[in-house]
Amino acid sequence: MFYEVRTYRIKTGAVPAYLKLVEEEGIGLQKRYLGQLVGYFYSEIGPLNQIVHIWAYPSLDERERRRAQLAADPAWQAFAPKIQALMEEMESKIMKPAPFSPLG
Repeated sequence: MFYEVRTYRIKTGAVPAYLKLVEEEGIGLQKRYLGQLVGYFYSEIGPLNQIVHIWAYPSLDERERRRAQLAADPAWQAFAPKIQALMEEMESKIMKPAPFSPLG
């Protein structure tokens, strides 16, 4: 299993608006296409205004296929600019669990 860890730095004060948009419009689309949501988080202590979400994929090819389907959906194309306007930075990492990890 591969885990995509996406970290976004949101504009100061915009985290509530970001979370509301995702809850009302985005997460349903993401779950439909991306599959297994491991977790969706926002920061309280440390670097603030961060959103982290983690998605699980059986392979990198499957990740690519699913992300392409999401990107092609007109509803996602209409939604994405709304949250992108609230973002300052985006980072995506692909992680593999250690053999002893509970997510392995």
